[in-house]
Amino acid sequence: MSHKILRKPDVLAKLGIKETLFKKMIKAGAFPGPILLGGEDAKATGWLESEVDAWIDQKIAERDAIAAGGAQ
Repeated sequence: MSHKILRKPDVLAKLGIKETLFKKMIKAGAFPGPILLGGEDAKATGWLESEVDAWIDQKIAERDAIAAGGAQ
């Protein structure tokens, strides 16, 4: 299986948010945490594109559920 890793600037661009909000979301557990690239001492991190896409899909589903509930 192939996994694409996104670096922080790519994730921020994909989500359309600023780094401050991004850090708050991760700290609150509202967004998947990063994976370490290169071992425990490495400072490089990234996010699996599949997890970022799944998070976006979840937000779309939540929005659609609210919209469907309000249409009654």
